[in-house]
Parts: sequence; C-alpha cells; structure tokens
Amino acid sequence: MYFLGYDIGSSSVKASLIEGDTGKCIASEFYPSNEMEIIALQTGWAEQNPEIWWENLKLATLKVLKKSQVSANDIKAIGIAYQMHGLVLVDKNHKVLRPSLIWCDSRAVETGDRAFKEIGEIKSLNHLLNSPGNFTASKLKWVKENEPEIYSKTYKFMLPGDYIAMKLTGEIRTTVLGLSEGVLWDYKSNSIAEILLDYYNLDKDKIPDIIPAFANQGQLTAQVASELGLKQGTMVSYRSGDQPNNAFSLNVLEPGELAATAGTSGVLYGVSDEIKYDPLSRVNTFAHVNHSDEQTRLGVLLCINGTGIANSWIRKMLGNKELSYDLMNQLASKIPVGSNGLSFLPFGNGAERVLQNKEINAQIHGLNFNIHDKANIIRAVQEGVVFSFYYGMKIMKTTGVQMKSIKAGNTNMFLSSIFTQTLANLSDTTIELYNTDGAEGAAKGAAIGYGFYKDFSEAFRNLKVVKTINPENKKQEYIDAYDKWESILNNYLR
Repeated sequence: MYFLGYDIGSSSVKASLIEGDTGKCIASEFYPSNEMEIIALQTGWAEQNPEIWWENLKLATLKVLKKSQVSANDIKAIGIAYQMHGLVLVDKNHKVLRPSLIWCDSRAVETGDRAFKEIGEIKSLNHLLNSPGNFTASKLKWVKENEPEIYSKTYKFMLPGDYIAMKLTGEIRTTVLGLSEGVLWDYKSNSIAEILLDYYNLDKDKIPDIIPAFANQGQLTAQVASELGLKQGTMVSYRSGDQPNNAFSLNVLEPGELAATAGTSGVLYGVSDEIKYDPLSRVNTFAHVNHSDEQTRLGVLLCINGTGIANSWIRKMLGNKELSYDLMNQLASKIPVGSNGLSFLPFGNGAERVLQNKEINAQIHGLNFNIHDKANIIRAVQEGVVFSFYYGMKIMKTTGVQMKSIKAGNTNMFLSSIFTQTLANLSDTTIELYNTDGAEGAAKGAAIGYGFYKDFSEAFRNLKVVKTINPENKKQEYIDAYDKWESILNNYLR
C-alpha cells in the first residue's frame, strides 16, 4: 500500500508518495519550479488565488505518479499539510469569493491588537493562549468590516488545507488544530472560542464542521480522481498546518521534544503538556496533532524572521556565487567562539514577534577594521542566528516547554557545524538530524488516519537519525558570547 502527502506552501505545492510497509519515500515532486505569485495590492497585504494552489497540486500529483509508476489502485489515502493562518471564503456553491489572505498578510494587525485590549489581555490569554493578533479570525473580521458584500455571501470560511480537502472530497470541514491556529479555539472550555466570535460579531454557522486530524475526512470524487489520475473513493485521512506537521514528520509528539527549521526564517516548535502562555505573546501556542480532550499536547511556536535570509544575504555581500555555503562554513570554523568580539543581531527581515513586534533591523557590533575579516563576519552571523534561537528558547521554557531533544531536517543552516554545535552547547540539548520533509509527514499522517499504522511509534519505526550533535563540555565561552549579545539586544528593547 502507498500513501500520498501534500504540502501546500505559499511558494509551491509538494507531493510525496511513501510505501507503507517500509515508510520510505519512493517519489517526491513539487510545482511550480518558480515561486507562486503573491499579490500585494497595498503595503502589508499578501494574497494568493486558492485555485492556483489547486492547479499546482494537480500538476505535482501527475509528476509524482509518472515518476513512481505506482498504480492508483495501490494509493489508499491522502494527507494534507498547508500554510497556516490563511483565510479562504466560499459561497454555497463552493466558489471562492476573493483571493486568500495568506499567512504573511498583515492587514488585520490593528484589528487583533484592538480585540486583545478590549477583551482583556489576561482573559484573552487564559482562553486563547494567544493574542488574536493577525490570525485567521482577525482577517475574517477585517473582511466583514471592509468588504461586507463578500462577507454576506460567505457560506463557510476555511484555512488553506480545508480548502484543498474540499476540492478533493466536496466536503467542507475543519479541525481543532485549524481552529486553534486561527485563534478560534477556547482551551478553557475545549470548544469554539465564543468570546472572540461574540466580540467580532462573526457568524458561528460560517465555521465548518469539526473532524479529527487523523480520520476519514472524505473520499475523492469521481471528477477529481479523473483529473488527478487517482482512484475514486481514495480516502483523505489527515490534515495539519505546516509547522505542527513538520514537527510530526520528525516524530516530535511528546513534551520535551522540539522541532526546528532554519530556512529563510527559523522556527522552533516545542511540545508541552501544560496549558500556559507567554504574557507578552512573544511565542504562540496551538493544538498539536495529537492534542485531545484527554491528553494535552500543545505546540509552542517561536519564529525568527532573519535566519537563513541573513546567511544568504551575507553570502551575496561577500562573494555571491564564488562563495559557497560549504566554503563559508569552512572559513567560519577557523574563528574562535565569539567571533573575536563581533556580535550580529539578525533582525533585518521585518518586525519580530519574539521582540514584541519591534523592528530593530540587523546590526553588526564591535567591528574593528584591523581585526575582523570575512571569516569573522560569517561566524558572527551564524552565531547571531543561534543566539536569537536561544533567546526565544528561554521564553518557551516559561510556557512549560522542556528541552530534552531538538530534531531537524538535515538541510539549510543545520548543515553548518558551527550553527548546530553552538545551539547544542548553549541549550545543553542533543540535536538529531533526519532526511524527511513535510510532504512525507503528511503521507505518514494519511497512513495513520487510514488505519494502516496502529500508532505513531509504528509509523516512525524506520525514521533514522543521519547525524547527532551532542553538547560539549566547553560551554562557558558560548555563554559569555551569548550574554554579550543579549546585553546589546536589550539596549534596543528598553
């Protein structure tokens, strides 16, 4: 048996096919090769037409089926991972009413901030664990206020993954995970967040029916099966936002486990069994894939905007194509911890939630023309990114996140031994690297929802560590470099 997983991003749609018995990915493709267009009609706006996701999903599916040569009859279920926090509106005929306001659209920031103050910050955090912020509920309120004719035509609002499931099955449904990432789940009452619906005066009947994340969520219609080259009746049995799904794909399911990514931006996602929150809302908390009424499993998410983008920017400035990332890592490895007194703040990619939405820009401190060269700057940049992670990890601890292990894909900045060793030493945590991704995770989620795997441990029995980074004894020099970095940062946060 085979299982198909989709990862619906804002850049491309990826499809991966795994073999159930071995858990191995036998084919993976994405479409388009160039990034999907993001429409920005005004500063801070970011929209995409959901139909583009659907068309690219069809093309990615055809590519992966051609590559694998697997019979459609042998593909038993489909899983969906998707870009979080987006808003899709459809009418009674399932027609999209306007382009989706995607995750990076910031037009509803003021709407959410006003709700946070007027509902009451403590009350909001006690019930929602987050500020309403710029999440899906606030985006829907923005539409109601600014495009009332669109709101009045809306039959249901959805997250991007709910839309894809609707296209596959004809059923409009959502999950507790999805509602939590839209800040529409009340953790005190374990129900839809009436306090926010009432404040925003949003119609509860526009929320889709709720189903489990792992379950029979519908079957492929005849028309869709024909378009995709799949079998009618194939089950859709899993859906999750991309960050919980990335953690799931790394088998991060229990308290003390953290998942990490360090691409353009960086994310740490830790699992907690405590319903706690950061009073300054610098990290966000959502239901994890295995959260239930009986078992609290929350994902605490830290996002740093300026991680891989800082590393790639310095590469362009210092050598571009002539300076490979491998050579950068070699040069930086010759420089001692602390970069000979050079400190780098990597916050040059917009306002940072971890800094309470301040925008302080990226900065280099302590530069000496007689001491510092290219290698020093490269190491300072990598250390600065790690230091920003560790700064956020200390905040995550206050929300109940323990630090027993960090798991990540063997890619991007985790290919740098300086980055990984600095993170391991500072956090005193072992790092494990794996060769997997979100689309593979979605496929394994589909296999669990279908019932092929009896539990999570069986699903991940063949997931192998490709590299382990253990903390070293010489921790003090890393702490000293970090303390200097944090003292510089604090000057901008006063």
